[in-house]
Amino acid sequence: MELGSALRNRRKQLKMSMQTVADKAGLSVGFISQVERGLTSPSLSSLVGIAEVLKAPISDFLDQPEAVGTTRGNHRETYFVDPAGPNYERISSKFPGMQLYSVIVHEPPGFRAEPISHRGEEMFFILAGEVTVEIEGTVEILLTGDSIHFDSTRVHSTWNHTTEPTSILWIGTMDIFGDAPSPIHNGTPINGGHTHLPTGDTRE
Repeated sequence: MELGSALRNRRKQLKMSMQTVADKAGLSVGFISQVERGLTSPSLSSLVGIAEVLKAPISDFLDQPEAVGTTRGNHRETYFVDPAGPNYERISSKFPGMQLYSVIVHEPPGFRAEPISHRGEEMFFILAGEVTVEIEGTVEILLTGDSIHFDSTRVHSTWNHTTEPTSILWIGTMDIFGDAPSPIHNGTPINGGHTHLPTGDTRE
């Protein structure tokens, strides 16, 4: 089952409107509609937020690498929500009481992430390339070696405005891997724990 169909089916199971999902996930209803119709694909953080609203573990919609204590630069598994969008490398581990999660995000040229807000905080450190970051109307262009740390409840988005890939070290308190036990999920897989993800493109 494609990602958009899986999300729509789960939403209908819960008898939720798209507006409710959008409001609770900190996204626009137009974006939720496009995702469900397979016209675009969410970023990793947006997919995590949608899954949480739908009371489902992220693993029902996306396979991610297992946590390891030490990662090696040439041996980390990369994965993606959409092959046309960013790909990710997990670098954070898993242990009781952990509060930080981290990935390296590789954004392709022209990729523009959807605006989102959610609880917690996050930090970007630009490993290679440059990226435009917008936080509630304030725009910053970050170059290699630059960083930004902000309250995630503020509406934010990124845009690789260049013709070259950009690599970003992302660190945040949002559980993007589904490692922490969730009180909103009863432990029953919704789609057998695996979904074939569609091709989409949020690039300009």
